[in-house]
Amino acid sequence: MSHKIIVAAEEHMKKALDHVRHDFSGVRTGKASPGLLDTVKVEAYGSTMDLKAVASVSAPEPRLLMIQPFDKSLIKAITKGINEANLGLHSADDGQVIRIPIPTLTEERRKELVKLINKFAEEGRVQVRQFRHDANKELKLEEHEGTLPADDAKRLTDESQKLTDRYIGSIDELLKKKTAEVMEV
Repeated sequence: MSHKIIVAAEEHMKKALDHVRHDFSGVRTGKASPGLLDTVKVEAYGSTMDLKAVASVSAPEPRLLMIQPFDKSLIKAITKGINEANLGLHSADDGQVIRIPIPTLTEERRKELVKLINKFAEEGRVQVRQFRHDANKELKLEEHEGTLPADDAKRLTDESQKLTDRYIGSIDELLKKKTAEVMEV
């Protein structure tokens, strides 16, 4: 039973890491990245759809995103979706494709973004530690109830700590990379 506790804790820690990774992908750096438009919704065919469902997004140059609609009649709806997403980006279309130049970031804006990604990373670390805490609590309970021998409880608690260290290390590594990306001029 108890090894399932560790497996479940690791699954939760992995989700926390994935969540941090997703939060980071939405933070705009000075470089063009198709991931910047992941939050854009487009009114098409009578419903609200993700941009990816109605167009392909590419970054042909370091400071330019290009959106190729699958259906040219959706250009205005896509442009509207980009504006409503409040990403601070301005688009231009030629009736065939939409181009979005990515402006360079000011030093002040870079510092704000670093604060934001630090906040995301800390939230992820707190989640990972909480999953460790929950797992250790369950292990202690099983040990107390006599369903888990003391030496197994100690070994699994150590394993829980190693998982925590590994996932927090991964979050810190992501943070380091993203900070360097944001601060790069």
